[in-house]
Amino acid sequence: MNFSPLWISIKTSLLATLITFILGISVSYLVVNYKGRLKGFIDGIFTLPLILPPTVLGFFLLLICGKNGPVGKLLKLFDTNIIFSWSATVIAATVVAFPMMYRTTRSSFEQIDPNILSAARTLGLSEFKIFYKIAIPLAWPGIIAGLVLSFARAMGEFGATLMIAGNIPGKTQTMPLAIFFAVESGNMSTALKWVAIIVFISFIMIMILNYWSEHNLKITGKRGR
Repeated sequence: MNFSPLWISIKTSLLATLITFILGISVSYLVVNYKGRLKGFIDGIFTLPLILPPTVLGFFLLLICGKNGPVGKLLKLFDTNIIFSWSATVIAATVVAFPMMYRTTRSSFEQIDPNILSAARTLGLSEFKIFYKIAIPLAWPGIIAGLVLSFARAMGEFGATLMIAGNIPGKTQTMPLAIFFAVESGNMSTALKWVAIIVFISFIMIMILNYWSEHNLKITGKRGR
């Protein structure tokens, strides 16, 4: 059995989760503190990939990153093409996983007592120090939950990946793609093996999330006493 889809899925999901971790925390904090009229519109744009079908996301990514798209034309100047490459699998996984991180982290930031942040500003802390020394530690449980959910979502991505990365064995073929094409070719035993692996990994992610939630509740309970 060729395990390349497993390694491709893992490294794609890890990199996509890292990107969504950085972008999700930064963007969600900015949106929470933004007081302008466009807040609802901006939030809708960042949440939209959560609702749209993956194939629609893949179509938009093709328009943007294809050879005639703005990103594709820019990369063409450097003689680079990301369509049907491993980079495309990372882009697809990042786009579909980002809303999970964004929504979860934003909810955690919104639950922080604004008086704590106001007191920090009164004491002369810069906005950046307030962000990483106060806001992030207070929102950490939600951030961890967002990381787990983002990794799981990136691991299970199928439609957008197929649209912009294709199904190239050893290069862009992730586990969901391997399952689909194994079933298409009638190779049910191989498909079942990949399904079992994904179910196992997903179950581990759920266990990690549950353990973290219970651990956080215990800590919160002790503090409350």
